[in-house]
Amino acid sequence: MAGCEYQCQMRKEKVIMRTVVLALTLATLYTVASFGQQATAPQTARQALIEMFFSKTSGTFIKHLPDATRAALDQSGMLTNLQQYSVLTSQLESQGKTVQTFETGSVLLAMENPSSREKFEITVQNDSLQGDQDDIDVSYMTYKNGQPLRPPVMSHLTFSMITERGIWKLNEITVTLRIPLANPNLLKSITEGMKARSAAITAIQPQSQSQVSMQIQAPTQNLANDASVVAAMRNILAAEVTYASTYRSVGYTCTLSDLDGFGGGERNEHQAMLISSGLASGKKNGYVFTLSECGGSPATSFRLTATPNGNMYGRHAFCTDQNGAIRHSGDGVAATCISAGTPWQ
Repeated sequence: MAGCEYQCQMRKEKVIMRTVVLALTLATLYTVASFGQQATAPQTARQALIEMFFSKTSGTFIKHLPDATRAALDQSGMLTNLQQYSVLTSQLESQGKTVQTFETGSVLLAMENPSSREKFEITVQNDSLQGDQDDIDVSYMTYKNGQPLRPPVMSHLTFSMITERGIWKLNEITVTLRIPLANPNLLKSITEGMKARSAAITAIQPQSQSQVSMQIQAPTQNLANDASVVAAMRNILAAEVTYASTYRSVGYTCTLSDLDGFGGGERNEHQAMLISSGLASGKKNGYVFTLSECGGSPATSFRLTATPNGNMYGRHAFCTDQNGAIRHSGDGVAATCISAGTPWQ
């Protein structure tokens, strides 16, 4: 009987061990299967938008362009110039800025400059997914010392994403501008422009009524012109960052033509193919763009200014440096912008 009890006990233990092993095996298979499902989850439109502009991997910007757009850019030879946008986060971090992106929640991106105590946020106002199309509405705000800076012109962007061959592509960008007429910054900008214009009119010979009328209409036109000038400056800033990281022995360049986007032969430090020839000429949108003060070897700093070309009343002067913060002055003088310019929002 004792032998039977021993054998029965052994059989029971074997059954228990087999049950435990089977349970562990099933649990392991379930975990692996769940992990595999998570790993292969399709990318959302919001994740694709973040990857397009803020991934540290080269080529992600082009990846999320529509096939027709890529083919046209490739045929024109401009496709390679867009590579710089694929490493925008790395470029910003090299300037001392911290960048965070969020795949869920109200905040899409938060960028902070500890040295200037400025913070820039992009927030998602609405995310409308309908089948193979997703419209992502965003707005942005800049903060200084924790306080919001209300820009004279508020802009609202909608990124319309579609899927092509299972990949989310940026199909359309819609920009909506809102001009709050009681905004203190807008009123200050108009007042400064009017004062500068009145002083300039007093200092020159009397003009015809039609000339004065054209000058009075300038503020409305200048809002759009200033935005295009700021966009051109940001283009140069991005090109400078790419140039310095590519030609490390040179650093930043103070010669705009070095950043030229066209020419024969291979890219080199005197023909980096980063901006258009029109902008590289130094004159665009009625402004003169100037690079100066490249310090060090390799150069670790530079200054970029944009000033009105000729007698253009009410036009601002703009200035920035390697830190990327753009400022402006209402008198159109670069020296005033450098010494006491107001941050551009």
